[in-house]
Amino acid sequence: MPVYEYYCSSCKWRFEQLQPMSRSEIPADCPECGSSARKALSVFAAVSRGADGYALPIGGGGGACCSGGNCACAG
Repeated sequence: MPVYEYYCSSCKWRFEQLQPMSRSEIPADCPECGSSARKALSVFAAVSRGADGYALPIGGGGGACCSGGNCACAG
């Protein structure tokens, strides 16, 4: 079951909730104030494995490394 992010416009609370995909568009009750909260746009990172087995961010390298820049994942 996927985790969806919700945003309550009444109290400005942002929270996550497990929901079946069939209920993904149905508003959830805010755990802070009980108002109806709408699903928020979620941002996530996709990762793929390179030919050498190292995890690489999709879209190429560049940016911060999980080891503070001290690993071989960026080539």
